[in-house]
Amino acid sequence: MMSPLQDGRVDASATQALEEPTQNQASGSTVDASGFDLAGYLAQQQKRVETALDGSLPMARPKTIYDSMRYSLLAGGKRLRPILCLATCELMGGHEAQSMPTACALEMVHTMSLIHDDLPAMDNDDYRRGKLTNHKVYGDDIAILAGDGLLAYAFEYVVENTQDVPAPQILKVIAQLGRAVGAAGLVGGQVVDLECEGKTDMTLETLNFIHTHKTSALLEVSVVSGAILAGASQADQDRLLSYAQKIGLAFQIVDDVLDITATSQELGKSAGKDLQAQKLTYPSLWGIEKSRLEAQSLIEAAKAEVSGWGEKALPLMAIADYITARTY
Repeated sequence: MMSPLQDGRVDASATQALEEPTQNQASGSTVDASGFDLAGYLAQQQKRVETALDGSLPMARPKTIYDSMRYSLLAGGKRLRPILCLATCELMGGHEAQSMPTACALEMVHTMSLIHDDLPAMDNDDYRRGKLTNHKVYGDDIAILAGDGLLAYAFEYVVENTQDVPAPQILKVIAQLGRAVGAAGLVGGQVVDLECEGKTDMTLETLNFIHTHKTSALLEVSVVSGAILAGASQADQDRLLSYAQKIGLAFQIVDDVLDITATSQELGKSAGKDLQAQKLTYPSLWGIEKSRLEAQSLIEAAKAEVSGWGEKALPLMAIADYITARTY
């Protein structure tokens, strides 16, 4: 299966564990991330991202659209995508001035996807991150335009604010971000997801296609863009892409499990939506326990991809572990 970011270079390693599941895959990792203070690291990085996001989108006229955009952009959340961008840039020898504008843009794009995904014509959800969804506060029309505004502004923000990065590298980030969010990525995955609702004959291959595009594509560009901005070699970018593909699929498997096992209060959004919409999910194919095992297998493989960087890769390895340990 081709990743949306691979531009024709096929690497099916992320889905191979799902298409041919194994229960005893060795991690291949010689670095132990268990002692890393992930909670402290995430709290510090989230604070930096929140400050940057707040400053990235000042109020202007017309007030309603900026209120709506800021309402969802600043609604909290894990901020996992910008944190991954910052982490890989630092791993490859870069610094915050190079990566923070792209980190903010990634969260803008992600927020757009959530606003649109929650609309009545899509998943029709009333709550997101413990708050009323954008269209419940501002109406469907303004919510659609807020998502459009965030998407367009994301690209402008990268171009206007990135420092100390050669123009060809900025262009590559923009191209990859555009691909990840378009019909070759997130949009394409969402379309297939909508088309498959209520169908009982969907295959694992189709399910993998949906989530390597709808969920994983944006996680992939979050990881790889940080490396590009820091001037990483193509070989290092490829290793990080493989890591991102694996954590991306694991993230979705865990999401599917949590939709069944967690409460709406824990998730900050409506639980049980997949079952209500008659969606095929990984737990519906495998059951909860096997789904958890497959997610963990992907995480161990992802950690093995970055373990060669030693202790410098501890943030990425700890984030991988967090994906299967999270409760929301």
